[in-house]
Amino acid sequence: MNTDHPKDNSALRVQKGIEHPDSVNPEAVSRLMKARKSGPSVDAYVHEITAGNIMLLSKAITLIESARPEHHAIAQQIIEKCLPFTGNSYRIGITGVPGVGKSTFIEALGTQLTASGKKVAVLAIDPSSQRTKGSILGDKTRMESLANDPNAFIRPSPSAGTLGGVARKTHESIILCEAAGFDTILVETVGVGQSEVAVHSMVDFFLLLQLAGAGDELQGIKRGIMEMADAIVINKAEGENLNRAELAKREYANALHLFPKPESEWLPRVDVCSAQSGYRIQEVWDMITDYFSATRQNGYFKKKRTDQARHIMHQTIQAALGDLFYQNEALRPMVRELEAQIHNDRISAYNAAGKLMEAFIAQIRK
Repeated sequence: MNTDHPKDNSALRVQKGIEHPDSVNPEAVSRLMKARKSGPSVDAYVHEITAGNIMLLSKAITLIESARPEHHAIAQQIIEKCLPFTGNSYRIGITGVPGVGKSTFIEALGTQLTASGKKVAVLAIDPSSQRTKGSILGDKTRMESLANDPNAFIRPSPSAGTLGGVARKTHESIILCEAAGFDTILVETVGVGQSEVAVHSMVDFFLLLQLAGAGDELQGIKRGIMEMADAIVINKAEGENLNRAELAKREYANALHLFPKPESEWLPRVDVCSAQSGYRIQEVWDMITDYFSATRQNGYFKKKRTDQARHIMHQTIQAALGDLFYQNEALRPMVRELEAQIHNDRISAYNAAGKLMEAFIAQIRK
């Protein structure tokens, strides 16, 4: 239809309209994108974290876990400014073999604590694949009730296969959770390998969960882990398994008496519980608070915190030196060449490492 024809008798007309401006201001979009790219300032992070803003707390922990140097620099500034608001929590490590019920126990204990008015943060170190570096990060699914509790915060973090990295990043996350007002920090380990050592180096109280009726009780655990434990709790003590749990309790208690007296002067205790039914969860918490009362009175609590801070300092130095070495672009061709020589049995790994260290030191001195 030709709408411009003067003799057109149609009632329909298409008039030339007024040109409307864009519904979105390009300058406003540009400012918004810049703000999103730069993110909140360090002071904004600190203000919001100390005010209990969980979203900003999560973002700050993401900066801690990031491998990007600029994120790491921002995270360190946030941590430094949050330090005056920290140090007033119970830091509790919880470990045990897979299937012992760590997540169920943490949820039972956590919900009981939040019901009594406490604020609980759970830092769950999830296993990372050594092959793909991927993690399941499923603790929020396993702890559904606690995850929906307004007085709880659950943060699963990939272990990424590096114990030193786990210790440093989790310790920094603990600091931010304390600054956000959480008075009880529960750190769950992967329960395999040497991750227990890393977690033990950053908590005040180390709880080992065990199972009864799974064969010889004392064969399923290394002596080193038992020596680290401040308490051993036999989980799943319900039904027909209750008697077996009580028997296992006596066996562990007898074994612990053979160990040297710990520096804390606290004699590790053994108890039973059922995380599923809530049986003796309160008694386990009473035992934990007894430990804190005793170690604060004898001065061990403060000494352990100081020793841990010193340990973290040395770990941070080692990690920083490793980063300096592996991020040195000039050394990469030499690394590849020596790797090829090792593959062809032309040089030993020790000799190759020595050559690389000499080259690295020479690069630093330039």
